[in-house]
Amino acid sequence: MRMDESRGIPCLWMRGGTSKGAYFMAKDLPHGAAERDDLLLRIMGSPDPAQIDGIGGGDPLTSKVAVLSPSSRADADVDYLFLQVFVDRAVVSDAQGCGNILAGVGPAAIERELVAVAGDETPVRIRMVNTGETATAFVSTPGGRVSYAGEAQIDGVPGRHAPVRLMFGDVAGSMCGRLLPTGRAVDHIDGVACTLIDNGMPCVILQAEALGITGAETRAELDENQGLKARLEAIRLKAGPMMNLGDVASKSVPKMTLVSPSAAGATIDTRSFIPHRCHASIGVFAAQTVATACMIAGTPAQAIARPAPDGRFRIGHPSGVTEVLLQGSVEDGFRGGSVRTARLLFDGRVFPRPRQE
Repeated sequence: MRMDESRGIPCLWMRGGTSKGAYFMAKDLPHGAAERDDLLLRIMGSPDPAQIDGIGGGDPLTSKVAVLSPSSRADADVDYLFLQVFVDRAVVSDAQGCGNILAGVGPAAIERELVAVAGDETPVRIRMVNTGETATAFVSTPGGRVSYAGEAQIDGVPGRHAPVRLMFGDVAGSMCGRLLPTGRAVDHIDGVACTLIDNGMPCVILQAEALGITGAETRAELDENQGLKARLEAIRLKAGPMMNLGDVASKSVPKMTLVSPSAAGATIDTRSFIPHRCHASIGVFAAQTVATACMIAGTPAQAIARPAPDGRFRIGHPSGVTEVLLQGSVEDGFRGGSVRTARLLFDGRVFPRPRQE
C-alpha cells in the first residue's frame, strides 16, 4: 500500500559541513528501496539540472539525503544511511558515505529525540550504514538543547558556528576491503601514476601535472574542460574493478582527486570530481583519504606534500582548506577526525512532486 503523500513528509533541512541535505526518519519513508528512491527524486526535483520543482539546489552538494533510525547495535546510538540524489538523472545512490552530511547527523538525532542531551556537549555514536563503520559526533548542547551558535569556522561556509567534532574509528577499506585495494602504493592507468586508496572514501589520487593542468584552476574551468573529464572518466572506469568496486559507470565512486603543490601553505592542494563535476571543496572522508596518501611513501601525493609532523593536514580545495587530524601507518592503520559545523535550516514537512502515472 502506498503511503499518503498529500500531507507531506516530516523533514529536517540542514547544512552539514559544506553540503546541504534533507534528513528523514526511516519510519517516515517507504520501506522498499525502489519506492523510497522514487519519492526522494520527486522531493528533490530530479531529474532536472535546476531541480526547479523540488528542494534540491541544482548541485550534487545540495541534493543529498540522510535517513536516520535508532541503531540496533550496542556500539551506536543511531544508524545513518546516506543517499546521493543525482541532479539530472533519475538515480539515487547508496554507493558511498558522506562526511559532510554526517556532521548534521548528531544534531538531527538530538532534534528528533533519538539521543538524549548529556550535558554541555553530547556525544552521538553513529553507525554509517553505507560502510558499516562508526563515528562519534560531539554536539554542542548547552541548556539542554542543540546550539548552532559558536566560533568555529570552516572554509566554504560563511560565518561562525558551533563546532561538531567528528572522530572516526578504523575506516580503512570502508568500501574496497583494504586501504590499498591493489596492495600497491602506485598503479599506472593509461600511463598515469595513480594511488588507488580507501580510508573512508574510495579515491583515485593522481598529480594534476600528469594530466596537463596546474591544479590551481577554478571549479568552472575544470568543469568546462571536456578533454580532461574524458581522460579522468576513462581512468576511473578502469580503476573501479581494480578497487573491488566492479563496474562503476553508474556509481559515484571512486572519486577522482587531482593533487598539486600548495602555493598557500597547505599540506597539498586538491581538485576532486564527484565523479563528473568538480567539487566546490572536498568531502570529509576524501580529505582524510588524501591525507593518508600523503603519509604513504612513493605515492604521487607524498611526493609533493608538505610534511605535517603534528598530525594536522591542511587539504587545500577550491573554497579554501579542510583540516584533517590523522595518525598511524600502513602497518598499524590510520585513524583520524575532523572539525565541521552544521546548522538546522528548517524543520517541517516536504511535499513531493506528484507521481506521473
